[in-house]
Parts: sequence; C-alpha cells; structure tokens
Amino acid sequence: MTSKVPTHMSCSTPAWGVRGARYLLVSAVVSLMSLVPGGPAEAASSEWAVNEGGRMRLILLPANPEGVRQGALVIEPKPGWITYWKEPGDVGIPPAITPAAGQSYTVDAVDFPVPKVLMNGEMIDVGYDHPVTLPLVLKDAPNETGVTLSAFVGVCQNICIPFQADLVVPPDASGVANPVETALVASARAQVPPGPSPDFHVIAHQLSADKKQLLVRLKMPGGEQPPKAFVSGPSGHVFVESTASQGTDGETVLTLPIGKLPKKYVLAGKQWGILVVSGKRAMETVLAFD
Repeated sequence: MTSKVPTHMSCSTPAWGVRGARYLLVSAVVSLMSLVPGGPAEAASSEWAVNEGGRMRLILLPANPEGVRQGALVIEPKPGWITYWKEPGDVGIPPAITPAAGQSYTVDAVDFPVPKVLMNGEMIDVGYDHPVTLPLVLKDAPNETGVTLSAFVGVCQNICIPFQADLVVPPDASGVANPVETALVASARAQVPPGPSPDFHVIAHQLSADKKQLLVRLKMPGGEQPPKAFVSGPSGHVFVESTASQGTDGETVLTLPIGKLPKKYVLAGKQWGILVVSGKRAMETVLAFD
C-alpha cells in the first residue's frame, strides 16, 4: 500500500464515537491548560495553529543538562475528521516534524500511540479519529534558545487537507517546568506501545520466497484477545490484514499477505516495524531481514 501526498484526496469519514479511556487523561490535561493564566508558566508552549480540519500545538519541557528536551505535538482533529499514523495506509499524509532551517537542534524521535484501521470502502486508512498527542525528543535545544518546528500533518474528512504550520516556542530562561505540560507529556509517553518483554515478543519471522506472505511467530500473553498487527514495510507501505493460528510449540503465528513491493526491492539488510495489539496489551519492535 503506497501513500502519496496530493493536495486533496479521498479518505475515511468515520463516526466521531466515544473516546477510549486511555485518551481521557490527555483530554483533561489539555482542558486544564486553557485554565492556566498567561505569563512565564506558558513559555514552553506554542500558540495553537488552526485550519479547516482541526488544530495543533507544540509543548516543550525544559532541557536537561545535555540539552535534551522532551515534548509533544498535540493534534486535535475536528469531530468527524481523522489524522494519520506514521504509515497512513492506502492514501494519506504521514506526520513530519522538522526543525526550522539553519537551526542546530534536531528532532531525535517522534513516537505514536496505537492507531486504528479506518475503512473507507476498500481503501484503508491507519490513524486516529480523535485528538492525539505525539511525544517527541529534541537534542541540542537549550532553554535560552527559542524553538521553531515545522509540523506537516494530514487532517481528513471528505477530502484530505495538508496542514502545515511553524510552531514557535519562545526562549524560557527560567527552565521551570509547567506541571500541567509535564503531565500532558508524561501521559502521551505512557500511551506509546512498549518494546518486547519476556511474555510478549517476536520469536521469529520470515518472508516467503515469492514475497507474498509474511509469517511472524509470537510469544503472547496468556488470556488475551486474538492479536492485530500493523507492519510498516518499505516507506509508504503498511500491512494490517493478518490471520492468527497456533504454532506447534504453543506460540501464536501471524500470517500477513504482502501486497506489491517496490520494483527491484532488496530485502536483505532492511528493517520493518511491527506493532502487535492484543486486548489491552501492545508491543512494538522491528523485524530485521538478513
């Protein structure tokens, strides 16, 4: 499934629905932020950028002694709109967060909570039909230096609208963390799927010789629901259809059909991402190919 970035394109139009419990804390924290009076305590936040489909803003916490700053991009689609995961599906716009030109600080990492598969006929979108907060890490970003990040995301309803904004967080010489912003970033970080654990990890994986099927053997937590998988393969490709079966040694075997890969694609040396969700548990890791 290949994602492109056209100016307008069709996308899912899911019902707004009730937010899951794991998003209630984020929503409460965002609401609290509107009650915090203006002044130095708000210096680690950008203004809201607004477009037809929603709004977004940047939160940054004070730097540690090494110049590393934790933060988050808050994206709030309007009711009935969606925004996208790191691999958006058949069509859509993956989020991109980059420093302003000529700046020395860098975006070291951007993380994502568990997305949804959002169907629009036969087309598949992978993303969020509710407000979402993406935790991020900046390097070489001292408090005394203002930060400008360019955020480029997609927000979609009947059409998909590219949403680009330069989000500016002014210098904050005090280096004092706002407790509300600290709670928001911590909540966002808590929603990021953890890595492998002794009771939930990939045992082995293999792509068939004809490159039509991916087999993944998993150690799974007992008593959980059948797993769902999101496999991000080559850039622009995400595979979300899978069937689960029981392996000979009691492990869970996921079989994922693989669509057409890029022409002359060389698998050796590549790494694909995999996110596995089972009930209330999730695990994210990489699949390395020799």
